[in-house]
Amino acid sequence: MDQNRPDPILQYIVNNPEAFADNLAKVIEQGGKAIAAYLEPIEKGETTPSYGDEINDWVKTLSHVGQYWLSDPNRAMEAQTRLWAGYMSIWSSTLQKMAGEKADPAIEPDPKDKRFKDPEWSENQFFDFLKQVYLVTTRWAEDLVEEAEDIDEHTRHKAEFYVRQLANAMSPSNFIFTNPELLRATATSNGENLVRGMKMLAEDIERGGGKLRIRQTALKGFEVGETLATTPGKVIAQNEVRQLIQYSPTTETVKKKPVLVVPPWINKFYILDLTPEKSFIKWMVDEGYTVFVVSWVNPDANLAEKTFEDYMREGVIESFDLVQKATGEDKIDVIGYCVGGTLTAMTLAYMAETGDHRADTVTFLATQVDFKHAGDLKVFVDPEQLLSLEAHMREKGYLEGERMAAAFNLLRSNDLIWPYVVNNYVKGQEPFPFDLLYWNSDSTRMPAANHSFYLRNFYLENRLTEGTLTVGNHRISLGDVTIPVYNLATREDHIAPARSVFEGSRFFGGEVRYTLAGSGHIAGVVNPPSKNKYQFWSDAPVEGDYDDWLTRATEHAGSWWPDWRDWMQAHAKGEEVKARKPGGGKLKPIEDAPGSYVKVKS
Repeated sequence: MDQNRPDPILQYIVNNPEAFADNLAKVIEQGGKAIAAYLEPIEKGETTPSYGDEINDWVKTLSHVGQYWLSDPNRAMEAQTRLWAGYMSIWSSTLQKMAGEKADPAIEPDPKDKRFKDPEWSENQFFDFLKQVYLVTTRWAEDLVEEAEDIDEHTRHKAEFYVRQLANAMSPSNFIFTNPELLRATATSNGENLVRGMKMLAEDIERGGGKLRIRQTALKGFEVGETLATTPGKVIAQNEVRQLIQYSPTTETVKKKPVLVVPPWINKFYILDLTPEKSFIKWMVDEGYTVFVVSWVNPDANLAEKTFEDYMREGVIESFDLVQKATGEDKIDVIGYCVGGTLTAMTLAYMAETGDHRADTVTFLATQVDFKHAGDLKVFVDPEQLLSLEAHMREKGYLEGERMAAAFNLLRSNDLIWPYVVNNYVKGQEPFPFDLLYWNSDSTRMPAANHSFYLRNFYLENRLTEGTLTVGNHRISLGDVTIPVYNLATREDHIAPARSVFEGSRFFGGEVRYTLAGSGHIAGVVNPPSKNKYQFWSDAPVEGDYDDWLTRATEHAGSWWPDWRDWMQAHAKGEEVKARKPGGGKLKPIEDAPGSYVKVKS
């Protein structure tokens, strides 16, 4: 052993036991505050624990897998033998290392897995052993789900998702005594990290009204209308479900056709108008577009009966009327993002069916219209779970924003949940300020009738592309949407998977330009050219399957925004007019952008 090298064990020993004991007392005190924050709304009758249905579904789903393996003694023995063989391989490798011999690990983590980057996970035999046992066990559990027979694909999909969530939760990287980095941080600070962490835990439970609302970014320094959503404009109209914003021009002339943006109402529109450097809205205005944006209401129980069709009529079609009135133009380019895009597609099919041809082009951003390959969100949608969710929504008249946010976070729990649990509540470190994650935490509620329609008719029954969706007594078809379509997907999207968006392209009746951006559902869309990040693929016809398309497509460096601008210009006929002021003299502005609806907190 190198005599000059400090004993590695010392880094895990508390250097001031008295200070450590004092900090432990503070941890207990802050822990009491956290428990009180959790219990207070329950005692007041403001909320009740609501995890029973979810736990029951997890147990029921995983029991199907367990039944397959345990119902046959030979299969059960095979499963046990496979697991013990993995453990014995780890034990053999560990013994070799303890004897001073070189030995290859029985299993290695994925190179992209950030949880085991600390050198001690490989150099320290104890932590290396824990890591390998964890990896072997999780790989074994995943294989059991994949190889189980006699279960339907939806149950298998749920089981895969639930096993992944359990594996992520049980990772040794999440716990003090099994994570070298956390153990060092606790020892060297004499437990001060735990005091800070428990204090933040109590604050986040109190902020969540008795439920843990994990902070993913520093909460100070961001304010909608001050540091975010600052592009100048006016609210020119409003009704129960939305405000309509028209942005002030920055060029002397503008494109003749105005642009109407329909964002999702799951989260808020200012994802497209974060800081000026990241704002797609500002970029469009600076490119000479007259931009209108729908800002959805953050609904309460009074809007419980607002339906998907109400959002179509009052949110989109009325906005067409207002844009036409403010500009005098009868041809409008429309953009839909995520569920706002799904609503836009349904609206355009309805408009085509009823002879309304004001839409001239449509751009879909990370939008699904066909839900066969809708990804892990389908885990939460089956008849039994929907009945339970609908009963819950009837009690309040809406779905709470934090429930939807929790579902989205679970899709990437190793990125959006556990790193923050460890960093905030164990390391005791305040997360860095990040505008995108502040927006992500600014959740919105959803009206009960609207959300039920969306989940049943799209996720569960896929009626839009099956041709069975009836709106306003009209059976609608995407095949009637014959205007040019720019259909953007993002390659790592967990919400609107690229394959799903690609398959949806086939159902439109006209020209479709399918474009694939690098990164995910948000970063792939909000990717200004000035950042020179990621890439996009395009220029291949929508033929064959998604993988075939990807091999034929051309890869381009940087943002997709200029490609969209060129596509729009090709359909603009080069016509420009004098820049338009908000309202156009026909509609009196109500207030400055971003308006008041977007500032309502859940």
